[in-house]
Amino acid sequence: MGRKKKEYVDCIMFTLPAIALIMITIYIPFVMSGYYSLMEWNGISKKPVFIGLDNFAQLFRGSSDFIKSLIFTGKYTVLFMLFTNVLAIAIAVALVQKIRAANVMRSMFFIPYIMSMTIVGFIWKFIFSQGFAVLYEKTQLGFLNWSWLGSSGLAFWSVAFVGIWQSLGFYIVLYIAGLQAVPTDVLEAATVDGATSWKRFFKVTLPLLGPSVTTCIFMSLTNAVKVFDIILALTKGGPGGSTYSVTLDIYREAFQNNNYGLGSAKSLVFFVVILVVTQLVLKYMKSREVDL
Repeated sequence: MGRKKKEYVDCIMFTLPAIALIMITIYIPFVMSGYYSLMEWNGISKKPVFIGLDNFAQLFRGSSDFIKSLIFTGKYTVLFMLFTNVLAIAIAVALVQKIRAANVMRSMFFIPYIMSMTIVGFIWKFIFSQGFAVLYEKTQLGFLNWSWLGSSGLAFWSVAFVGIWQSLGFYIVLYIAGLQAVPTDVLEAATVDGATSWKRFFKVTLPLLGPSVTTCIFMSLTNAVKVFDIILALTKGGPGGSTYSVTLDIYREAFQNNNYGLGSAKSLVFFVVILVVTQLVLKYMKSREVDL
């Protein structure tokens, strides 16, 4: 009994610091956010004014920018998930083949992911604004002279391109791990049965990649809805607010407009939206997985 009691005490002592940190950094701020969402508070005054659900009602009025930021974030998320996963699977399939310099190519694809997203954003801002101008003078290619960050339509595609380029290497690594875990005897059996390479991929390999696809879809979804750094570095939400994501809109509302009540209400609504969407996506992807 003495030894079990000591192990129990040790377990509590080792877990208490982690629990305390989680409480301080996640759960307590979350509860406080719920409290301030019912208040009108500028972050400075000592006595917030209780206004009930007025902050939530303001979000869905016609003049609110929150709906526009939700639409932008939804479009960005769909595009990011689609292109990231399709390109990552295609490149991963190519890199698991026995080709020269495969490891070097894997490293090259992964390097952008380990870079700061803010630095990546500033690099691409320089490329779009000055690098393309120099290339246009030498090549006279028309698309290089487009206003990639100054046009609302092109700015969206620019932000999406940079986000996909920066994150692609991470998902390639995950898919490579999944491809290497596919049983070779199953692929050999399909080959013996006369299946072509395309049929082997779509009928055997891809279904067995179900757990990896689920993981990558979930992570690309959560990473896309949180997009902030790249937009802040590239466009700062412009031109004309056309690239405002929800996270950037919450940041602007709380820390620039000093409206912490409305900012907290936006964050809670966004939390509920993400919670519902992620659960639906996970449930659907889990139902599509194939067990050996």
